[in-house]
Amino acid sequence: MPVITTVEDLRKIYQRRTPRMFYDYCESGSWTEQTFRDNVSDFSKLRLRQRVAVDMNNRSTRSTMIGEDVAMPVALAPVGLTGMQSADGEIKAAKAAEAFGVPFTLSTMSICSIEDVAEHTTRPFWMQVYTLKDDDFMRRLFDRAKAANCSAAVITVDLQLMGQRHKDVKNGLSAPPKLTPKSIANMATKVHWGLGMLGTKRRFFGNIVGHAKGVTDPSSLTTWTAEAFDQSLDWDRIRQFRAMWDGKLIIKGILDAEDAKQALNVGADAIIVSNHGGRQLDGAMSSIRMLPMIMDAVGDKIEVHLDSGIRSGQDVLKALALGAKGTYIGRAFVYGLGAMGQEGVTKALEVIHKELDLSMGLCGVQDVNALSRDNLYVPQGFEDPRVLL
Repeated sequence: MPVITTVEDLRKIYQRRTPRMFYDYCESGSWTEQTFRDNVSDFSKLRLRQRVAVDMNNRSTRSTMIGEDVAMPVALAPVGLTGMQSADGEIKAAKAAEAFGVPFTLSTMSICSIEDVAEHTTRPFWMQVYTLKDDDFMRRLFDRAKAANCSAAVITVDLQLMGQRHKDVKNGLSAPPKLTPKSIANMATKVHWGLGMLGTKRRFFGNIVGHAKGVTDPSSLTTWTAEAFDQSLDWDRIRQFRAMWDGKLIIKGILDAEDAKQALNVGADAIIVSNHGGRQLDGAMSSIRMLPMIMDAVGDKIEVHLDSGIRSGQDVLKALALGAKGTYIGRAFVYGLGAMGQEGVTKALEVIHKELDLSMGLCGVQDVNALSRDNLYVPQGFEDPRVLL
């Protein structure tokens, strides 16, 4: 067993063990990848305020997200194709999240279906949905989530059309993936991954195939995917989705204060400040840079979470100190999943939890819910995205 002390350690193992096509799908952004990089690097511009001679006993990272108790305010973000990073990947990640005591969010574009994940877990998980044109499919998707006892729906609003990710185009990564001699040769070198995939029946999009009209097999998925996403999406349409789901609702993909205000009017319980991990509008601001402005606009009216760029417990601490009630990890848990399966997801959570806990103590904070801007040194202009550092 290698010694794992950081999420980066998991990424390096993940890169060795997972086919290039799926590694690049995770570890890339759109166009020049500027926003993808800024999501991570902008966290380093925030510095922590060290305090000493403060009682650091009895520290607690326990909190709540949308009223649910969590071991730390970190949820597993929805990530498409997770079941191609490791066989039955969504099930493995959900089980790791449940055991650790944090929320798991299943992507609509998952390999394992809602029913697959529900069958292998006992704790309610969250269901992410896209804003698709097909009302019948959307209603049935929400109904399936209810039947599976999902405790929240997460509506992604920043994918009306897809930003181009050059690596995916070159690798033939699509829905379903287009295999080439080069990608097949690379897969053949990933023996552990290949044996896992041979041993599972779940290799296609379990929430789509057999559920969307006309999609009866992987070959018919391509046409459906190309036509399904609704470029005419507006807030009235989001209200229609809200009417289809009577449970807790989270809106993911807010990166502007005006959009955050609009989200208040559709009955959401929380919003996620997110730029889709830098995979949509390249050149957009990092999520952490936009968080303060959005908190100022709506933070006293709705629960605000943050996604994109978190690679450590200190990143979690910084987001919480700037006002976020919860955070999400996507790539960080996928690194662990691809590296070591369910055990790797657990290891990623353990690393982040340890970093969060120890950093809180060194900042003189016993309770994660007591973190505030007083625990940070924020550079001049950081909270105004018009001032580029």
